Amino acid sequence: MICLMDIKRCVVAFQKACARKFVALCLLCACGVQFGYGAVGERLSWGSGLTLLGFFEQNLIPLKLYYNLSPQDKELTAEVKANATYYTLRNDSGDLLHALIPISDSVQMHIYKTKDTYKLDFIPIIAFAKSQTLVVSVQNSPYQDIMNATADILLASEFSNIYSKSVASRTMHIGDRLAIVFERDYRLGKPFGIPNIQAGMIETAKKQNFVFLHTNGHYYDNNAKEMAGFTLEVPVQYTRISSRFSHGRKHPILKVVRPHYGVDYVAKAGTPIRAAASGKVVFAGVRGGYGKVVEIAHEGGLKTLYAHMQTIHTRLGAYVKSGTIIGRVGSTGMSTGPHLHFGVYKFNQPINPLGRIRTAKSELSGKEKKEFLSVAQGYQQAIDSALQASDFSAQSFYLFAKE
Repeated sequence: MICLMDIKRCVVAFQKACARKFVALCLLCACGVQFGYGAVGERLSWGSGLTLLGFFEQNLIPLKLYYNLSPQDKELTAEVKANATYYTLRNDSGDLLHALIPISDSVQMHIYKTKDTYKLDFIPIIAFAKSQTLVVSVQNSPYQDIMNATADILLASEFSNIYSKSVASRTMHIGDRLAIVFERDYRLGKPFGIPNIQAGMIETAKKQNFVFLHTNGHYYDNNAKEMAGFTLEVPVQYTRISSRFSHGRKHPILKVVRPHYGVDYVAKAGTPIRAAASGKVVFAGVRGGYGKVVEIAHEGGLKTLYAHMQTIHTRLGAYVKSGTIIGRVGSTGMSTGPHLHFGVYKFNQPINPLGRIRTAKSELSGKEKKEFLSVAQGYQQAIDSALQASDFSAQSFYLFAKE
């Protein structure tokens, strides 16, 4: 049993201050925690195929709570991913008091019971960031050695993806070294979201191959040349972009800030929608406010979503090539007119699609290059310092945390 504070005082804190309310709830909702008068916090997994309406029915929440949401909010509720971890707090009768359900690594739904009804808000996720540097003497493979050092599958996958098209990563031998400077969010003591790799290094034949994250979200080497990466094609011929990707935009009518996890391409109804890259169809059907939807899984933990389709021209499990017609533009679901909502996800977390659309590889120049190299030099020095402080004859990896 974990005793954090009296549950009644927590509930009062919930009502008094938004920030305190959600930090306290996160702390209370550790798996299986039971409190004095019978309230129980649980850590659960969102079932495959479960919808918000289904969740409401399971918990005897009036369905009008969903139907009264704005079209934009209904669209957001469709962002909940299968197997997502969420938290509930129930009274001694089993009635739901609070639920925190993530829709991204920064925003979650808060469903809570008031005196005579339920309410739903979208609120920030409380997480704590930690900056770390990992250095490894390779014993197996970069992926396996990072897993052995951190047990963090997303960190290992992300590092492997960054270097996937690098010759150096394919010529590593036992005793070669690698390093990662990264920032990781933690929620309730567990890694949360996608690790932010700020710099990496692979050393083969005593030659160091660096990569550094630039402010545009792309990786460059220490000569300010862009690294080759996975790119997407524009999925539809469109007339204009009506909404761009945003972690928080102000709704013009409701005057509240809401994220928009995709790009909206306005096009005539019936315009062909094409796969932005080759991959496997992992969803083809109707999904809440998104209407008719197709999702395609690609290499490197990436997934693309095509929403509000008029018709779907593919099936679950099909393998499609880049450019294959998978449907046609429509206005199904919560939509004000014909358009394609195009979303891109990395390890199930939304990222800006426009940062992945195919462009020519670039090389930084001028003031931008100078500023980039200055930042890169700092990361390079941090990696060199970590390597010098590591005795690989004693163990094969070291993890340094920045205080």
